[in-house]
Amino acid sequence: MRPIIEFCSSNMHHGTDQLMKRLEANPDYDVIEYGCLGNCGECFLLPYALVNGEIVAGSNVEELEQRIAQKIKEIEDMLDLFE
Repeated sequence: MRPIIEFCSSNMHHGTDQLMKRLEANPDYDVIEYGCLGNCGECFLLPYALVNGEIVAGSNVEELEQRIAQKIKEIEDMLDLFE
């Protein structure tokens, strides 16, 4: 199952646009940009994304990228348990 990573266009002022472009280049991910994800408090304060519907945030874009990778690994590990 390919992870779905969703970005809010209103969060791009944190620099998440560059991260989104990097992740879009990976054919193993489904990356989607929305006008609003409805998490305005989170969106205003921190760079964030949704990974398979769960909020993943970081204090900066580099930390967000690391946390997204960590979340994807957790999901993959969980799926491996069921194989």
